[in-house]
Formats: sequence, C-alpha cells, structure tokens
Amino acid sequence: MSFFKKIFSKEKKETLDKGLEKTNTSFLSKLSKAVAGKSKVDDDVLDNLEEVLISSDVGVDTTLKVIDRIEARVAKDKYLGTDELNGILREEIAGLLSETNVGNESEFTIPEGNKPHVIMVVGVNGVGKTTTIGKLAAQFKKAGKIVVLGAADTFRAAAIDQLQVWADRVEVPMVRQEMGSDPASVAFDTLKSGVTQNADVIIIDTAGRLHNKVNLMNELTKIKRVMQKVVGDAPHNVLLVLDGSTGQNAFEQAKQFTKATEVTSLAVTKLDGTAKGGVVIGISDQFQIPVKYIGVGEGIDDLQVFNKVEFVDSFFK
Repeated sequence: MSFFKKIFSKEKKETLDKGLEKTNTSFLSKLSKAVAGKSKVDDDVLDNLEEVLISSDVGVDTTLKVIDRIEARVAKDKYLGTDELNGILREEIAGLLSETNVGNESEFTIPEGNKPHVIMVVGVNGVGKTTTIGKLAAQFKKAGKIVVLGAADTFRAAAIDQLQVWADRVEVPMVRQEMGSDPASVAFDTLKSGVTQNADVIIIDTAGRLHNKVNLMNELTKIKRVMQKVVGDAPHNVLLVLDGSTGQNAFEQAKQFTKATEVTSLAVTKLDGTAKGGVVIGISDQFQIPVKYIGVGEGIDDLQVFNKVEFVDSFFK
C-alpha cells in the first residue's frame, strides 16, 4: 500500500470517527448506565441492553437478534463479565452487517463489464438525494471516471436547478428538460448522451415523492424500461437515499420504497448531525440491502463508501 493511500485511509477514518461522534457518545453513555454496578451479564443487564439498542435506533427486530446472540454466548460460556460486553457487541453487530454487506471497499469503484454503469437514485425530498448525487459525481470524477448526470426529477423546478448547481460545481455534464417534462424522456436522453460521451458512470435523479405508491412504481418502472432501450441492462444500481437523522422514519421510507421498486443499495446521509447512527445497523439488517455509502459531513469528500469494519469500530470507539 502506498504512503498516499495510508494517509487517505487515516483521514477517512478520522472523518468517520468525527461524523459518528454524537452516536458514539450517546451509545456508550447509555451502555455504561446499563451495566452500572454489575460485574456479569445477567437478565437485568440484557434487559437494559435491549433498551439501549432500541433507543439508539437500531430497531426492535435487529435488537432482538443481537440480544439472542449474546444470550447464546452467555449460555455457552456460563459466565460473561460486563467488561467484555463492549467487545462482544462489536463482534455480534459486525457479524450482522457482514451478512448483508459483502467486502470492505474503500474506493469509489464500478463493476467490471458495465459501461456505462447506470445508477438510478431514489428517495423522498429532503433526505440529501441531490447532494449525494453531486458528491458521488465528484468522487467518481476524482477516480478518473467520465460522469454524466440526468435531472429526471421534473416534478420540482428546484430539484433540476439544485442538481445543475452540483453539476457546475463538479464540472460534469448534466442533461435536463423543463419542469413537468416526462422523467423517462430525460433518462432516455441522458443515457444517449452518456453513450455518445463514452461515459463510465451515469447517475439519474428521480422524483422524491411517496404520496401515491402506485404512481411512483409506475413512473420508476417506465424510466427503467425506457433506459433499457439505450443500455439493455440498465439500471445497474437502484440507490435509495435515506436521512439517518430521522431514525425510525428512515425505516418507514425504506419499507415504502422497497415495496414500490427494486432497491439494490442504500446511502444513509446526515449521520454527523445526529446520535441516531444505529439506524444504519437496523436498516442494513432488516432490509437485507447493502449500505453502499454513508454521509458523515458537509464536505464533498464526506460521502464515504461504507466499510462495515471501520463503521463498527467508530460506533464503539
């Protein structure tokens, strides 16, 4: 590994530590109270731990899985000291994440054989969808990729303009039409343009509304069908963006979108401003969809490829 990569990795980890600082402080404070005065993990400690995990937005179902795993270890080892609990929690939560998130990627890469690699981005308004697209474009460009954006959220003029600001900032081309245009038409034009420009990555923004799930499903299905006229197996990734600071509401959004369309990966944003980072663990476990990216700050470089080992380490730091 080169010196530059070592430094980059260190800086990335420091950014992640800082981004999860509120989550880490809140969780460890609750955990300390849960085991106060106890030397061994018993039923009372497990009950308290259950409350800690649920209140940290890990989610009820995932919390129960973690508790079951720890109970099994208590039964097997006969005695488990509370001083060991932090390490055991690390192991069990990392184990849960490993079942969904394969690999420990540290770079912005795209699969071999998909050129252009088409990413369709979905999510409700206000979750950081446009910002995530802009930061993704910046990271892919930094990695030497040719990137083209498509403004297929034609429901709001502001969405088109916001994406244009990011396209200009990152200096990548963007395909747009007027507000109210057919989103599928924008997607079609974007892929045609991307193919002409020999793009490596094409990122398509879509409408951020869930007021009518049937309409949403129909719209996304139409966009996919039209894109496939240009790139036969597009989209290669349907990325759902969720606002981590909303905690349990992010679960509900994930539930609604996974019912409306096939979601293949997740981006969880705004983790730096909240103590609700546990939501990443619960969403990853409950929906069995890989968390691909996390947002841990305002800067362009603060969108990171999710690394489960580094995340768990920062969570329990």
